[in-house]
Amino acid sequence: MQSLKHRSQPMQVLKEDIRSRILTVARQQFERKGYVKTSMREIAGLVGVGVGNIYNYFTNKDELFREVVRPVLYALETMLQEHHGTQGEDIMIMRSEQYLRSCIDEYVSLFDKHRTLMGILLFHAQGSSLECFREDYTCRSTELVKAWFAAMQQRHPGINTEVSDFIIHLHTVWMFTLFEELLMHSVPRQEMEAILHDYILFEIQGWKAIIKI
Repeated sequence: MQSLKHRSQPMQVLKEDIRSRILTVARQQFERKGYVKTSMREIAGLVGVGVGNIYNYFTNKDELFREVVRPVLYALETMLQEHHGTQGEDIMIMRSEQYLRSCIDEYVSLFDKHRTLMGILLFHAQGSSLECFREDYTCRSTELVKAWFAAMQQRHPGINTEVSDFIIHLHTVWMFTLFEELLMHSVPRQEMEAILHDYILFEIQGWKAIIKI
């Protein structure tokens, strides 16, 4: 029994190593060629395994693509839920300088950790099940913000939440446009932080004027 246990451990490490290599190569190929032009056979060749072996780890190319970008998907979902989900912060926090700083830090951290994956998701997902991610996320964000506004109206009856769906929709559209422009122009980190400061300040001041807080 002991020898079997010791024998299975190297095998498990090997499997994890192959899976990690598949993800690394897939990320590189998706970034360079996009989803459509990247093949499982090509990834297998670069990893050094048979194409059939890849399917022991990932059912198909779409599943592999989703696993590659999973960290940035999680980060964006977390950001959405923390701001406007059921656990969203109180709207009055927008009046504090601390809120501005925390939003800047959040955006900078998103790019520090996930710049490459963000580019893959926004520019190279055509043909995958995530090709409409931006639109789907924007629609969900609009509904969450509307529900959040309704909850905040109950908590603070004096605020104005009569905001059109289209304006709420644009709020998320602008966020993705900002992300895309930062990526396309390869904005350095220091300059990016200054841009984010001005963008987020503009957004916060605009919302404060509309909501009347």
